[in-house]
Amino acid sequence: MTRTKTRTTAAVCAALVGSALLSACGSGGGERPDAAPSGSGVPHGYVEGAEEQAEQQSRLVLADAGSGAVHVLDLITGEVTKLKRGTGPRALHTDGRFAYLDTPDGTRVLDSGSWTVDHGDHVHYYRADIRDLGTIGGKAPAHVHADQALTALSPAEGPTRLFDREKLEGGSVGRVRTLDGDATGPVVPYAEHLLAAGAGTDRDRVRVLDREGAEVASLDEPCAEVRGEAVTRRGVVLGCADGALLVREEKGKFSAEKIAYDGQVDARDRATGFRHRAGSTTLVSPSGADAVWVLDVTDRSWTRIETGPLTAANTAGEGADLLALGKDGALTSWDIDSGKQTARKKLLAGRAADSATIEVDTGRAYVNDPGARKVYEIDYNDRLRLARAFPLSLTPTHMVETGR
Repeated sequence: MTRTKTRTTAAVCAALVGSALLSACGSGGGERPDAAPSGSGVPHGYVEGAEEQAEQQSRLVLADAGSGAVHVLDLITGEVTKLKRGTGPRALHTDGRFAYLDTPDGTRVLDSGSWTVDHGDHVHYYRADIRDLGTIGGKAPAHVHADQALTALSPAEGPTRLFDREKLEGGSVGRVRTLDGDATGPVVPYAEHLLAAGAGTDRDRVRVLDREGAEVASLDEPCAEVRGEAVTRRGVVLGCADGALLVREEKGKFSAEKIAYDGQVDARDRATGFRHRAGSTTLVSPSGADAVWVLDVTDRSWTRIETGPLTAANTAGEGADLLALGKDGALTSWDIDSGKQTARKKLLAGRAADSATIEVDTGRAYVNDPGARKVYEIDYNDRLRLARAFPLSLTPTHMVETGR
């Protein structure tokens, strides 16, 4: 494992953090541990092996599809750690702490060592050493979701595998469980249960399962042709052919509410996958090749904004602009209420790669530029001002943000 420092073009120090992947069979997730019980003699919020911090410990996991290099950019400390090279990843997912790399050898699991524990009325932020938890076999995950107890890895087709987050938090893979039956589609841990969508012979049903995978309820409101899902403070959102389904739990009872499109929407223009800032209830999804859907879960409303040819989109939500990265490499911001463009910056060195993405936190946005081997930090509250630029020693084909 190596650590170095790197300077940004804005003369601000940035970081790449990594660790060498251990070889193991199993999978991981990042537990968000509960606080120590009162009267235990252990300070509230204490987590063994971690340091509690006063602010979110944001890190970017970066993966090079060509060379197999994987780095983690620590946005707080400016450290650089480089992981052992492996086979080139085809995709990269995160649950807020752990990164999951889809490679020809299996799914590589990395503990980024940064996470957030949200108790509702207060929040804890943690940082710890970066650890490699190994490579697991089986189908690559298309969907990754987790809560404090379980991590669910769901392939595009086939059964979901479940992992004990407490074991992973301790640095071991633990026992892998596979959901029985012919279930296929995304599975989301939520409210001490599992939501299974697009599963089995009746794919329009959303089923509520217990932790062992047994069905305990079926929601009345259907969700046909599930595409895309997100967990928000208001509940779990599933993308359906006719809009979105909001699933909530209250006092052990599950309910579902359809947030329908305003009028008929062609299949090619429907929402296909949601992005949002962690904790936000405003979601975005591409709509066809040149527009973006904005779903306000709080207001139960859809807004479609025509952005032009699109590569990636995201938003900080709650009154913030929509951010859109065009095929031409320009980053634009859009007022969601009016649909008008508010700022434009030619950001990337050339045209945007298909894998370029926008990660958003409470004050900044991050865009990977594989062509220039850089990551850009954008102040989206200041007309897309370039706050920092991070030169890299790998091609950042894939990028996810952790520490959430």
